[in-house]
Amino acid sequence: MSATGSLHHGLKGDKEILISQISSIQFKSASFWSWGYIQFAFLGGREAKGGYFQSLIDENSVSFDRKQEPAFERLKNEIYALQETPQQDHLERIQSVSDEAEKLASLRDRGILTEEEFERQKKRTLRM
Repeated sequence: MSATGSLHHGLKGDKEILISQISSIQFKSASFWSWGYIQFAFLGGREAKGGYFQSLIDENSVSFDRKQEPAFERLKNEIYALQETPQQDHLERIQSVSDEAEKLASLRDRGILTEEEFERQKKRTLRM
C-alpha cells in the first residue's frame, strides 16, 4: 500500500472480502512514472472510479511498484481461478448433504435410528 493509502486507511483496521463476492478486478500496471494498483469491486460495494489518484484513497485498492507487480498479477489470476470452480463444488456438496439427510431421515422413520441418534448424525453431516 502506498504512503497515501496508509494515511487514509491505516487506522480503519482490516477489511475482508470473500472471493466469492468479488465481482470484478481492475488492474493497472506500474510504470516508470507511477505505481500500479489492483482494485476489487464486490457485490453491494462502491469502488472509486477515478483511476490512479482515486485508487490511492479507495479502501478496496492496493498500490504496488514495478518490482511487486508480478506478485499482484499472480494474485489476480489466482482469484479468477478460484472463482471458476467453487460453484460446482458447492452444488455437489449441497447434493451430497441432501442425500445424506434423506438417508438419515429414512433410517429414523423406519425405527433404525432414535431421534437423538438422528439429530447427532444430522449435525455431523451438516458440518462436513
